[in-house]
Amino acid sequence: MRPGRAEGRHPLAWVTVSSSSPSASGPSPIADVSPISLCEREPHVPADRLVAEMVPPPRFDSVRFATYIPDPNQPSQTEAVRVLEGFAAGLGGAHSTGSGRRGFLGFGRPRAPKAAAGPRGVYLDGGYGVGKTHLLASLWHATPAEPALKAFGTFVELTNLVGALGFQQTVRTLSGHRLLCIDEFELDDPGDTVLVSTLLGKLVDAGVALAATSNTLPGKLGEGRFAAADFLREIQGLSAHFRALRIDGEDYRHRGLPEAPAPFSDEQVTKTAYATPGASLDDFPRLLDHLAKVHPSRYGALTDGLRAVCLTDVRAVPDQSTALRLVVLADRLYDREVPVLAAGLPFDRLFSEEMLNGGYRKKYFRAISRLTALARDAKGLV
Repeated sequence: MRPGRAEGRHPLAWVTVSSSSPSASGPSPIADVSPISLCEREPHVPADRLVAEMVPPPRFDSVRFATYIPDPNQPSQTEAVRVLEGFAAGLGGAHSTGSGRRGFLGFGRPRAPKAAAGPRGVYLDGGYGVGKTHLLASLWHATPAEPALKAFGTFVELTNLVGALGFQQTVRTLSGHRLLCIDEFELDDPGDTVLVSTLLGKLVDAGVALAATSNTLPGKLGEGRFAAADFLREIQGLSAHFRALRIDGEDYRHRGLPEAPAPFSDEQVTKTAYATPGASLDDFPRLLDHLAKVHPSRYGALTDGLRAVCLTDVRAVPDQSTALRLVVLADRLYDREVPVLAAGLPFDRLFSEEMLNGGYRKKYFRAISRLTALARDAKGLV
């Protein structure tokens, strides 16, 4: 388990739901203990855990600027590294307004004011799979401040924090931070965009530096079209605080890598689940139904302790709401480097042509890319 995440963590409250699934009951064909069933998990995450876990996910624990391999055909990637290294170095020293760390409740005496130099925000503008999250996490690691003074999370995790703590308490909690990194800023949710933009305005006033990536707005579908203009427009008054860094390139997960392995049989997946300690085993349609009962903010907790996810009867996702929930789960599994072994339909056929040509196209392609990478990781389990 990841050091620093489990230690001192408040334990989860779990609700176990009854199941007639063969993955959760009945004799095991190989081992004495049946695999975990995600459909039997309903985690309840305390608010303080949401704050404590605002750090780069396990997949990005060890990434640094030095481990980012720029594509030699894309000079913008090398330039982004150079600019971000300078940005991180400029965040050293005292908090820019003097409001040092104030603890979880935001109390404490602020330090003496110190003027900020340069832009207080950077926006990483690029397609999926060009390494934006790698660079964002590298910025977090490179910023010369203790981890408690830096926060890293997705847009969804940030809105969930506001929901758990309330707006004013979230402002007080984060205002003593040196840096806030927001991955996958959800431009396609107008209400939450206004909420988070207002929050960021308060944090900028408190001297917090910002860094962000975002998803494309619905209807902005041109191949190679990035979201900088959309992002800067949506955050309105904050745009002057951001420097946009365009990162060109192809999905790095597909550079020189073999095609995704073909799906296995239900029998192979089931046997592997029973033979792999810490593996889960679920029927894919039933898991999709279960995701509707768990708030997406808890999908990370849903995967706690997993060593592999095994899925039988993978089928096309039936509707867009279900598809968007699956995207969030895919992101959390990818962050945690949990291999996914599947039987049924290949992952590149999960989403309909209508979905892949619609407003959430970018999200679905990211999910396919990430699930494909996790399927490669799982191949060695069989």
